[in-house]
Amino acid sequence: LGKVLAIGGIKEKSLAALRNGVKTLIIPYENEKDINDIPEEVKSAIEIIMVKEIDEVLSVAMVK
Repeated sequence: LGKVLAIGGIKEKSLAALRNGVKTLIIPYENEKDINDIPEEVKSAIEIIMVKEIDEVLSVAMVK
């Protein structure tokens, strides 16, 4: 289908996700280097899934 492109602000977005009760964070594979910027409190509380293609996003995000 399509390639998932890198995004900015991973640290801020992950902290906002934690504050808002998000349980799963889907991030582009190209942002792998930015995982070190995510605080440990977020990493331990949220499942982080890295994706390369949009079909991977859909398989995680579209739950029955």
